[in-house]
Amino acid sequence: MVIGKPTKICPAGEALDYVAGYCVVNDLSERYFQMQLTGQWTKGKSCDGFGPVGPYLLTRDQVSDPQNLDMSVTVNGATMQNGNSRDMIFSVRQIIAHLSELMTLHPGDIIATGTPAGVGMGQKPDPVYLQDGDEIVTTIAGLGSQRQLVVAEG
Repeated sequence: MVIGKPTKICPAGEALDYVAGYCVVNDLSERYFQMQLTGQWTKGKSCDGFGPVGPYLLTRDQVSDPQNLDMSVTVNGATMQNGNSRDMIFSVRQIIAHLSELMTLHPGDIIATGTPAGVGMGQKPDPVYLQDGDEIVTTIAGLGSQRQLVVAEG
């Protein structure tokens, strides 16, 4: 979601009033940084090209229910993740309310809500990690799809 007007200590019941709109964000993770190199979760979310946004923004009034959006992720055409925003641990309202207790939210701030079940490192019996040349397609119904090609650095 994208914040549309400033808020600090926003009650959950008013939270959607502060949303400008909704978009797809691919919340990528570099697991080597997160798990082995530094143990620092934030660094694994902060690599060049991570967190792509788009393909477009739908305004708040164009999304009838942000808690009922189908979403999926495919890698090389295989479905890895498939879910609905109604299954989120915390609702959009709760996320905004909680974050606004910690910091002022400003217009243009982007909040990524997390991911449905099926992340690669959680695959059984063996984790699946993105490889050079993999194509990721991230889709949220009504908000569009985005494609990324994984390219190894170096």
